[in-house]
Amino acid sequence: MLKQLSAQDAQFLYTQTANNLTHIMGVYIYDPSTAPGGFVRFKDIIRHVESRVHTSPLFKRRLHRLPFDMDHPYWVEDEHFDIEAHMSHARLPEPGDWRQFCIAVARYFSKPMDMNRPLWDIYVIEGLDRIPGIPKGSFAMLHRVHHAAVDGASGAHAFIAMSDIDAKGTPAIAEPPPVEELGQAPSSSETFSRAWSASLQSPVKFMNALMKMSPAIISSARKAIAEGGMTAGVPETRFNVPVGPHKMFDGTSVALADVADVRKKVPGATVNDVVLTTVGGALRKYLAKHKELPKDSLVAVAPINLRGKEKGAGKASKPGNQVSAMSVPIRTDIADPLARLAAIRDYTVEAKEAKAGVSARIMTDLSQHIPGATMAAVARLVTSERFAVRGTNLFISNVPGAQVPLYLAGAQLVQQHGMAPLANNMGLFVATPSYNGRIAFSLISERAVMPDIAFFRECIEESFADLMAAVPKVEKPEAATATPKPAAKPKPKPKAVAKPAAKPKVKPVAKANATGKTRKK
Repeated sequence: MLKQLSAQDAQFLYTQTANNLTHIMGVYIYDPSTAPGGFVRFKDIIRHVESRVHTSPLFKRRLHRLPFDMDHPYWVEDEHFDIEAHMSHARLPEPGDWRQFCIAVARYFSKPMDMNRPLWDIYVIEGLDRIPGIPKGSFAMLHRVHHAAVDGASGAHAFIAMSDIDAKGTPAIAEPPPVEELGQAPSSSETFSRAWSASLQSPVKFMNALMKMSPAIISSARKAIAEGGMTAGVPETRFNVPVGPHKMFDGTSVALADVADVRKKVPGATVNDVVLTTVGGALRKYLAKHKELPKDSLVAVAPINLRGKEKGAGKASKPGNQVSAMSVPIRTDIADPLARLAAIRDYTVEAKEAKAGVSARIMTDLSQHIPGATMAAVARLVTSERFAVRGTNLFISNVPGAQVPLYLAGAQLVQQHGMAPLANNMGLFVATPSYNGRIAFSLISERAVMPDIAFFRECIEESFADLMAAVPKVEKPEAATATPKPAAKPKPKPKAVAKPAAKPKVKPVAKANATGKTRKK
């Protein structure tokens, strides 16, 4: 059965350029001491991955792209699938420390994928013995998948399905969904017929969708005009420039228990609010150090998962993209960390999905009915260096992961990071995947934009330390001392009554004593 890419999936193909590659990557570090024999060979990893290719359709399907992108591409079975063509390995050069690892990760992420094969690959890196906090003998697995095939939620699910819950090899997902049969590539006449039919139906479907959404579109347009347009409230920073091909990576992590403690300091705050606040504080430190801190708050774009909760609808097990986004001021204009957290909480409570994500959802829904050739041309135009809109300063993505230990070929996963593509006018991406009681801050930028990315990582650590050390202001006692003041006003009344009463009593007594002489007579 032929399966065509959705408009949202296809846009990640149309917007890809030599400088802006639109794949995502998981960075996983494993401790092989838990495996049988205490070590894991590269062929053991290949064998393990091969045993799990049935858990997701993305492993064996490739793209069938049409000439001139006259319609969205199709997924077809790869008749030449060879798992070893998707997997490679290397060893870190000396000294093999964290900096060398970050350089290796960034270089691999910066390379384009082979678009003629299934859109995934794995790169295993050994020689991590000099990285603090990483067990001796550990190895890393860099798992790339093109964004046209998965979003954050479906990509995380595919990884968990490839993992075990113990060193014995018990699959983390006992019953993966059946892999759909896609068949061979469609013939030229069939693809032309489908593309022609879609082009004819697109205007009708587009107008029907437009009429249904017209109230929301009008409301969104009025709001944009009132606020001054797409760039209103978005200060110009070093991140709002064309992005080059040389990416940078660094990362750190904090305990989820500590995040929960910070969250409790501001009632109603969420884990995501703490993440946004931490990044806001770090950017305030970073830009202030470079004397580039704007007066207005930086604005981040955060994704909204549109996958339905009902069974069988929009489940994470289905590859593809089902996301929208909302813009959030991360309050880099507020110095006090808890005041910044409270301000972000107040905004996100009102802005989630219903308001801030409405325009993005409208565009997502309407794009389903735009012809492929038209959408491809428009997508390339609006994301180009010349016409890219400054609608945000950075992207922050928070994808919850498994909170139990995961294993691969017997080796335990001890640390996890995530990487995602940049875009023109958006030269910073902060991915915050969580795993087994910790949440990572994965930092992705470009060499010309943030050459000192290690310093920004230090700013992240300092910003979170500020939140941990901050003491909430006690407001209740202040409110209690303020209430007795109105009750104190009646006090002058007793004084006014006492004064006139005292005068007649004192004077008569004085007169009586003065006339005591007559009594003696």
